[in-house]
Amino acid sequence: MKFHIEYEREDDGRWLAEVPEIPGVLSYGATADEAMAKAETLALRTLAERIETGENRPMPISIELVAA
Repeated sequence: MKFHIEYEREDDGRWLAEVPEIPGVLSYGATADEAMAKAETLALRTLAERIETGENRPMPISIELVAA
């Protein structure tokens, strides 16, 4: 399964990054890189938890960064 990170700058100057394929994986950062790093970390933690609880089985993943 392939995931990608979408990111954009908010009106208040913060950066928002999300992984649309994984509901709830959304993060803010002072920079685009910080927001994307946090989103990637949250996505990996979410997938790991789903595998640990048996919700998902292990699968190859690929994360791609895409500007919104």
